[in-house]
Amino acid sequence: MSRVRLNGSAGLHDSGFAYSATVAPGPLIVTAGISPLDAEGGIVAPGDVVGQTRRCLEILHTVLAEQGVTFADIAKLTIYVAERLQADLVVAWQEIVATVDPPVPPAMMMGVTVLAYDDQLVEIEAIAAPAGTS
Repeated sequence: MSRVRLNGSAGLHDSGFAYSATVAPGPLIVTAGISPLDAEGGIVAPGDVVGQTRRCLEILHTVLAEQGVTFADIAKLTIYVAERLQADLVVAWQEIVATVDPPVPPAMMMGVTVLAYDDQLVEIEAIAAPAGTS
């Protein structure tokens, strides 16, 4: 059973996402920023926000699984998109919604000027609470 409870708000607009998460006592997993890298350290899908979001989520899944955690255990996501158009944030968000176990946890998505690697457009970090511990 997940230690993460996603919370809406009776006083705020129901936008279809959680405004907060409550985590039962126990350990947390905090990831570094996950970049869309291949096995050799090169950027996957240069110029493709959806492809890079998908690759970041694949790597995030691997990192979490190594710690016994699933997407359902995520309490908070932060998604960075280095593009100028709001539409690029929207397509990244649509990929998050399509991939992360519903409902999507509280998330912060922001447009940034630049990320660490040449041709990098997306970076994702997560805070998760392993299930079964308290």
